[in-house]
Amino acid sequence: MITIKRTDSENRNFIEMVKYLDADLAIRDGEDHSFYAQFNKIDKIKYVVVAYENDKAVSCGAIKEYASSIMEVKRMYTLPESRGNGIASKVLIELEKWALELSYEKCILETGKKQPEAIALYKKNGYKIIPNYGQYAEAENSVCFEKEIK
Repeated sequence: MITIKRTDSENRNFIEMVKYLDADLAIRDGEDHSFYAQFNKIDKIKYVVVAYENDKAVSCGAIKEYASSIMEVKRMYTLPESRGNGIASKVLIELEKWALELSYEKCILETGKKQPEAIALYKKNGYKIIPNYGQYAEAENSVCFEKEIK
């Protein structure tokens, strides 16, 4: 059974999941990893979701304010052995729900072209590709998305 917990970046399960995420991204991003890593610090993130399967952390994600009406989705990760079961979608939906409760109107995010699973997840959940924003504007390996939340 999957349970979803709202927490913050002090959560030890979230911190552990992010270590797995960063190790995976270091391989996928190669020489670009240090560029992306600078934007992925997890200290002081107020809005974190961790998914548990039988009390084991298997997936996570976070949101942080990007602009007054926009939340940015960050640090999405699901353990490889737990993928393909809809858990990442549950995490993403919970993050969107939380953003809406906090009166935000849109979620945006950046992922890498070398992360086809992530791209498929966001498209499946109604995210549309947008021009690369902010620090990712000139990043050739980035793909940015947005979704109006209601």
